[in-house]
Amino acid sequence: MLAKRIIPCLDIKDGRTVKGVNFENIRDAGDPVELGALYAKTGADELVFLDITATNEKRKTLSELVSRISQHINIPFTVGGGISSVEDVQVLLQHGADKISVNTAAYKNPQLIADLSKEFGSQCVVLAIDTKQEADGQWYVYLNGGRVKTDTLCMDWAKRAVELGAGEILLTSMNHDGTKQGFALDITATLSETLSVPVIASGGGGTMQHFTDVFTKGKADAALAASIFHFKEIAIPELKEYLAGQGVRVRK
Repeated sequence: MLAKRIIPCLDIKDGRTVKGVNFENIRDAGDPVELGALYAKTGADELVFLDITATNEKRKTLSELVSRISQHINIPFTVGGGISSVEDVQVLLQHGADKISVNTAAYKNPQLIADLSKEFGSQCVVLAIDTKQEADGQWYVYLNGGRVKTDTLCMDWAKRAVELGAGEILLTSMNHDGTKQGFALDITATLSETLSVPVIASGGGGTMQHFTDVFTKGKADAALAASIFHFKEIAIPELKEYLAGQGVRVRK
């Protein structure tokens, strides 16, 4: 069994790291370059950078900031936000990204996933899915930073994306995002057991036990969190020690 990965996420707005609850009530969480360097030094397995307003504001990810962060870290670095072409990805990779994350643009133009996979390899292409469980019990795909609901079921879109060449799924539960009440275990487990690619769980991590749960009950390959790391509520070295004690295989 592969070691489970712990991934801090830097949600970026106007060059600063921010964090909200259920995709709203955004507050400042610090300098992304300093945070990235800290996480790389303290045992994070990867780093994810998401320019959360790039798609909504019709602008490109801040490649200069990507370059500055990449100079201070030595772990895999995934970048997302406003990516809509092969050329966008070329720029980000040239500035230090290892992988890219696509969301709204890929949903609107699924061929983008195939094009990126062919050009850069599926291991470079992470499909981010923002999903919300509605009153009917189904999990639906949302676009534009959680602002636009679709009629597409999360599982249907994930399956199609993998068929097109997505090498990893970053699954964010909007119901759980920022609540610190635990990850969405059911939908995470369903995707993890169905898909042939790794699933990164995101949204709801608040305690060390939540991470144990998402790796054991949720079957996730990696767990992503933001505020608990940014505001020093949980330190990554202590989290990894705890997980190892719970029988979860993690990288030292």
